[in-house]
Amino acid sequence: MKVHILDDWFDTLRTLPCFAKLDRHDVTVWTDHEPDPAKLAERVQDAECLVLFRERSAIGTELLSRLPNLKLISQRSVYPHVDVEACTGNGVLLCSNMQSDTPSYAAAELTLALILASYRQIPQQVASLRAGSWQMGVGRTLRGRTLGLYGHGRIAGVVADYARAMGVDVQWWGSEAGRARASAAGETVAPSREAFFATSDVVSLHVRLTSETRGLISADDLAAMKPRSLFVNTSRSGLVATGALEAEIERGRIFAAVDVFDTEPMRDADHILATHPNVLPTPHIGYVTEDEFDMQFSDIFDQINAYAQGAPIHMINPSVWG
Repeated sequence: MKVHILDDWFDTLRTLPCFAKLDRHDVTVWTDHEPDPAKLAERVQDAECLVLFRERSAIGTELLSRLPNLKLISQRSVYPHVDVEACTGNGVLLCSNMQSDTPSYAAAELTLALILASYRQIPQQVASLRAGSWQMGVGRTLRGRTLGLYGHGRIAGVVADYARAMGVDVQWWGSEAGRARASAAGETVAPSREAFFATSDVVSLHVRLTSETRGLISADDLAAMKPRSLFVNTSRSGLVATGALEAEIERGRIFAAVDVFDTEPMRDADHILATHPNVLPTPHIGYVTEDEFDMQFSDIFDQINAYAQGAPIHMINPSVWG
């Protein structure tokens, strides 16, 4: 098959063991991002299969209608960036392994790293040293604090294990079903949503972005957090009500560590989440490790080979194949 891989910004996939799974295919790798559907269609005009790098490119009707040769889109995890109805209407099969029992250890590790870096002022201390100065302030100890995990899922569970190993107390909140799962597992669930935000020293968000969860975290939730508490988001920016975090940061009352933004790539060097001293920003690197890529794209390339062999797996819109 003629396979086009989108948005491999550092040309990483060729260096991974899983890339050998594409040896029998004609592969083109694009290392930059093209947001314009018409221009992107010109690039991948001969593609029979598109490989997506998570949610870096949106796939909709305008693009799909310009790709008559396209038969398969292969990716991994959730697909809010893909118009499944448009795929079906254009005869394109979407395959995505939802990895229902495999947490992203990379994302969990970054969550812990952001918490530690924020509490110990690591970026500021490094910048001070490199500028020829010495210590620039006094950090805080994490042990004995309370970590509030919003969302009882696989990644949050790994973060909880990491936190407990450091002597951190963990409490939970989330949907009714999530709270029930946490309680059944013997976890501490806050007595109320208000109490969860008010008593957590760190609140870390671990929820999938759907139409139901968009804007899940409100301005009132953030305002309920105690002074000098830390809000961490390594999930999706859209889970927080538009402008709510920026407004709370502007007040200078809480801290934040964010790996996700409303618009990505986020290149606004003047954005408050990039410039405010109370914010530690990273450019959506939660899953960006060689190990994570090899695991994810091994699944993606398996989907391509299964399709080529006439036995597709992980079909999202199986009616196309039928």
